[in-house]
Amino acid sequence: MAPAATSERVELTRFCASKDWSKAIRVLDSLISRSASIQDICNRAFCYSKLELHKHVIKDCDRALQLDPAFLQPHILKGCALSELGRKADALLVWEQGYEHALHHSGDLRQLLELEELLRTAKQGNDALSETRAASVPLSESGSLSNGNSSETDKNQDRLAQLCGDACDKSEICLKSIDNSDPKNELHDEDRETYKSDAQVNGSPDVLDSLSYASESCNDSSDSSESGVKVSANSSDSINVTESFRNPISKFIFPCEIKDEARKNKKFCLTRISKTNSISIDFRLSRGISEVNEGKYAQAISIFDQILKKDPAYPEALIGRGTAYAFQREIDAAIADFTKAIQFNPLASEAWTRRGQARAALGEFAEAIEDMTKALELEPNSADILHERGMVNFKFKEFGAAVEDLSACLILDKDNSSAYTYLGLALSSIGDYKKAEEAHLKALQLDRNFLEAWAHLIQFYHDLANATKAHECLNEVLRIDERFAGGYHLRGVLFHAMGEHRKAIKDLTRGLSIDGTNIDCLYLRASCYQAVGQYKEAVKDYDAALNLDSDSMEKFALQCLAFYQKEITLYTASKFNNDFCWFDIDGDIDALFKEYWCKRLHPKNVCEKVFRQPPLRDSLRKGKLRKQEFTITKQKAALLQAADSIGKKIQYDCPGFLPNRRQHRMAGLAAIEIAQKVSKAWRSLHAEWKYSKGNSKNGKRAKRRERINRPSQNRGGVGCSTSSTLETSLHGTVDDRSSSCTMSWQDVYSLAVRWRQISEPCDPVMWVNKLSKDLNSGIGSHTPMILGQAKVVRYFPNYERTLDLAKTVMKERSFVYSNTDEMINLSKDGKLEQVMLAKSCSDLYRVIGEDFWLATSCNSTAFEGKQLEGTRITLEKKGEHGFDFAIRTPCTSARWEDFDAEMEVAWETLCSAYCGENYGSTDFNVLEDVRNAILRMTYYWYNFRPLYKGSAAVGFVVMQGLLLAANMEFTGSIPQGLQVDLEAILSSDTNSFVDSVETWLYPSLKLTTLWKGYPDIVSTFETIGSVVAALSFSDDF
Repeated sequence: MAPAATSERVELTRFCASKDWSKAIRVLDSLISRSASIQDICNRAFCYSKLELHKHVIKDCDRALQLDPAFLQPHILKGCALSELGRKADALLVWEQGYEHALHHSGDLRQLLELEELLRTAKQGNDALSETRAASVPLSESGSLSNGNSSETDKNQDRLAQLCGDACDKSEICLKSIDNSDPKNELHDEDRETYKSDAQVNGSPDVLDSLSYASESCNDSSDSSESGVKVSANSSDSINVTESFRNPISKFIFPCEIKDEARKNKKFCLTRISKTNSISIDFRLSRGISEVNEGKYAQAISIFDQILKKDPAYPEALIGRGTAYAFQREIDAAIADFTKAIQFNPLASEAWTRRGQARAALGEFAEAIEDMTKALELEPNSADILHERGMVNFKFKEFGAAVEDLSACLILDKDNSSAYTYLGLALSSIGDYKKAEEAHLKALQLDRNFLEAWAHLIQFYHDLANATKAHECLNEVLRIDERFAGGYHLRGVLFHAMGEHRKAIKDLTRGLSIDGTNIDCLYLRASCYQAVGQYKEAVKDYDAALNLDSDSMEKFALQCLAFYQKEITLYTASKFNNDFCWFDIDGDIDALFKEYWCKRLHPKNVCEKVFRQPPLRDSLRKGKLRKQEFTITKQKAALLQAADSIGKKIQYDCPGFLPNRRQHRMAGLAAIEIAQKVSKAWRSLHAEWKYSKGNSKNGKRAKRRERINRPSQNRGGVGCSTSSTLETSLHGTVDDRSSSCTMSWQDVYSLAVRWRQISEPCDPVMWVNKLSKDLNSGIGSHTPMILGQAKVVRYFPNYERTLDLAKTVMKERSFVYSNTDEMINLSKDGKLEQVMLAKSCSDLYRVIGEDFWLATSCNSTAFEGKQLEGTRITLEKKGEHGFDFAIRTPCTSARWEDFDAEMEVAWETLCSAYCGENYGSTDFNVLEDVRNAILRMTYYWYNFRPLYKGSAAVGFVVMQGLLLAANMEFTGSIPQGLQVDLEAILSSDTNSFVDSVETWLYPSLKLTTLWKGYPDIVSTFETIGSVVAALSFSDDF
């Protein structure tokens, strides 16, 4: 044996003799780091048992048993630790396994006999022991527990103490452990407190997109930015402090939260350590640990301060104080203590792990992973550290690494329910939905009452648009704990996404009765109140959200949105009794306000430069908010029934798109109004055609009509708009007072836009050219297929096709553009050949070497030989292993003018096709040119994508309305897996799009004129209030 090792062995003996267990453990750490001797591992487990750190005991025993499953000592020590944690059945099982091994292998006969005695005593004394411990027993004068029937038990306990090296000695206080292993036992064993968080779903920053409660469950796949992206919209680059340190899965929790019954059963005895009326440092350490577990952080820090005053280089005390600081959110102080602990004992894996957690809480991802990797070097087979690093990887969106770590953890600890549920989250993020579901279900198989796992599974089904399974899980989780506020929030989110706003309000209210400061519930309930026209309640909830303390970026972002939504609520309230045609967010609301709303920017600049909406009391005082009772009449019933039937045809049958009955009704009512108004315009045009037929040979190409150029009248109240006449002229508000024959393409689409805006007021559905005075401001839609390492559930099915299109464009043009719009030449160094061989974003990025974009072509019909700039396919590097691969719509003046002219010609072509000789025809063949003209105009709309949000739904609704106006009703459904807007974007030209769509659209068209018998939309639902009521009405609520 080397001299250094011999010296350490001498030190070890001296520390044990003086019962300085912490220093003994440090020596053993050093010995084990050089040579993991099974006896040294068991010796360290013994020392941990003297400090009552039972979960550390279990961890070391498991490691020893991996080296030699037949070794008796770790079976005995582990059984003792499990028994002290109240897990009697598990302890008995471990002892039985050890005894079985001993019968078939040579070993220590004394230990075998003692183990046999221990087993017999444990089996025979279970009932008696339970009765004894259930009784209230006073402390004896010496401090030990006395009981007249316990002599035999005490003898057996003495034998066990000998076997375990006094690991279960009742002469020392049994306190909570500082250990952080086996998270499933922290919360979900029968001797632990059952987790019943009423505030939120813990440990999963990406379970809900708290910033986007978008209603685009039907088919708004083209909508901008993050609303359909569940992976990362609500998370910043740092982990929420509360989540990291209070999350019961987090290893900053001191785990042994023992139930009252288990606490009552503990034998508190101070005999040996109180004889001299002195308290050892190790006992103080245990007291400090206990205080942290009790949530008494200040007291714990005081105790650790006393220890460190006597011994500043005491790593365990530094780790304990650092953890208490972390719970108090004093993260810098915590990191300082963990760093000192590492300096004094570089082999303390606990210190490395906890500093990694603290750094993760500050958003220092690379440093956090580095610390946890170092901890793993010290404990290569630690399931706990793998679990912890896996969760940090997940929270920082390193999903591939998270899957590797959590999978490795589960090989070592197959019963870790927390690891399974986080593995499910990570697998779902990378698009492996089958394995993700299996992992979530396995977590629940291990622990049926694991609320967090239920919450993750609910979100998983929600993201995949499986409402049935999501509801089943929600019912089960609320059966398990009817006061689980997170469950009511999740169900409220699901109801909201399905257009059941009143049901959502009911659940969100229940959640808020349990946790009144849950900003997610407050914001979502406010938006639901806003949608159904309960503006007083909406403003109250928005104000409550704004008045909460902002202790995280996620909460602050919701508060910013609450400011904007409150203003829109006040605007709508001020117009509640006006005709619906005067609802004009695009014309009435200041451009700066709209731009900041869409970009989710801090509203300070808006408050300084934009006049605020009139307060609600002004609308009430002036009678603008008179409550309108929605009385169902024959005309209303007929329209609602027809609208529901027509509107549900917009539904996409794709993962991520939930059916939304409110959006369906909106779509149906909008389509009917479009049909009625376009029919009126076409009737006027047909009359013109008949009049001019004999006098002009150019009847098929009528003179272009001037656009409506009616300026905004700033109808929303004081200071609602700073829009100029010129800005407003690009598209006007159509109502019955305007001349039908002057209807432009903007007027047609504006009808659908207005319905889409009022149906879900939290969605910023606005014309992009009205968001900013500068059309080159970079505002446009964003449809990501890959975001970081995540495969976006709605759009990733189009990934391969988009990648192939990008490669085709690059081959044709031999260049792309950098993110600074500089041209990158691909014709040299064999780059084009490499591009064509690329199989993934990573391959493509490796060839180009930097972020880039390219634009698809859109062949013009209006101007022969001209090519319009379609949409942009962009590839940007995100982190070390991630990418943002997306379809983006640029917003430039030149592009807007090109598509405006194209849409105008497409609209005139459609009018000419129908308003001449084909007018009023019910012959399917005769209407072929009309159908094709409608599809061509739809193609240009989808490639134009002039709305910040909502282009997909609006495009399909207008297509339905135009077909209906031409006496053709779409009675089928969109094929499974098909997104019509992306089909247009990814088609090379109009003919390709028409050929693709007509195969399923045309066979489902029914010639009909029944729609002409529908009551007039405008007169039936005349005011904004009546429209809101119609959208919110449900006869089965």
